[in-house]
Amino acid sequence: MTFAWYGHLKFKSMKGFENLPLAVVIIISWGIALLEYCFQVPANRIGFEENGGPFSLLQLKVIQEVVTLLVFVVFSMVVFKTNVLQLHHIAGFGCLILAVYLLFK
Repeated sequence: MTFAWYGHLKFKSMKGFENLPLAVVIIISWGIALLEYCFQVPANRIGFEENGGPFSLLQLKVIQEVVTLLVFVVFSMVVFKTNVLQLHHIAGFGCLILAVYLLFK
């Protein structure tokens, strides 16, 4: 969802996208989100323990949140070039890893 929610913020600096009406930007974002959902929904169905997968509902959600945050950090550093990974960011990710560990224990 990172690209659907934040990618359009870069349109102002992209040739051919700088003057798109909001309705068109929304349609583009929904198209990107639909593509992601085409992967996320089957992954959740396959991974959920009640469907034969190895993960509980809480574990699936924590996995999704950690992946989302990691993708967002890389996205913001590569696309927007505004964020610099600092020590407190790394400490925060350490806390996320601890949360994953505790939920999977």
